[in-house]
Amino acid sequence: MGSIYDRCLKRGLLNAPPYFMENNIQLEVLMGSTAYGVSSDTSDMDIYGFVMPPKDYVFPHLRGEIKDFSTEGKSFKNWQQHHIDDAEARKQYDLCFYSIQRFFRLCMENNPNMIDALFVPRRCVLFSTGIAERVREKRQLFLHKGCWQKFKGYAYSQLNKMQTKKPEGSRVKIIEEFGYDVKFAYHVVRLINEVEQILTTHDLDLEASREQLKAIRRGDWSIEQVRAYFDEKEKSLETVYHESSLPYSPDEGLIRDLLMECIEHHYGSIDAVPKNDDQYKKTLIEISRLCQKSL
Repeated sequence: MGSIYDRCLKRGLLNAPPYFMENNIQLEVLMGSTAYGVSSDTSDMDIYGFVMPPKDYVFPHLRGEIKDFSTEGKSFKNWQQHHIDDAEARKQYDLCFYSIQRFFRLCMENNPNMIDALFVPRRCVLFSTGIAERVREKRQLFLHKGCWQKFKGYAYSQLNKMQTKKPEGSRVKIIEEFGYDVKFAYHVVRLINEVEQILTTHDLDLEASREQLKAIRRGDWSIEQVRAYFDEKEKSLETVYHESSLPYSPDEGLIRDLLMECIEHHYGSIDAVPKNDDQYKKTLIEISRLCQKSL
């Protein structure tokens, strides 16, 4: 399929994205119902990915900034644009791209959307560089027991929306047809199934429950069945959580090393960049010493 971002940029469909994003997308993946194997011809296209910001965005001290002293300069966490109409392709896109360091942080926190972006099936990878392939190769590094609370929290949110949210737009027709919002319902089941996979297999196949999820979207499940399924899974997964051999927290050192490897691969040598907190502190001490000497 190729890069949707590049297509939209060339066709003038984007509203002032940061200049450095052009020719700098590292990973671009197709998310949502397509990645879960339950999409229809009318499904929107949700695109996620990450970019490599300018070097001084990643290491602000390279432009003379000192943490908690200098006025903060330019930074970049993410850029997004929704409801992009591509009339020629007859598609509507939602785009969301993160800086590589923000993407790593959210993955390390086991944010469900970011974890899904890391584990989409190969057919949903629209564009990837060598850096992105290295991150995908090492994606299990980001998984830890913190996934349980994160994914369960997201599932609770979907469950609450399923039961209380006032429908708008196309969701009005969904409720009229099925009696409740089956889109929220399938996400409840998807999230609880995904976290079970992570805890038991230390891996994630986003399409593993596609037939079950399709059945929910068709309206084959009642709202009571969805609630009962979630309640039963929640109870059983408490035991699975305690018995899982996943680490309780991420190995920040290994993930940091991977991040630095990616950054160095992109920028070339970063020998001048402090690689750990001790070096950073030494640099600040040296700056302070020179300032005192000049007084």
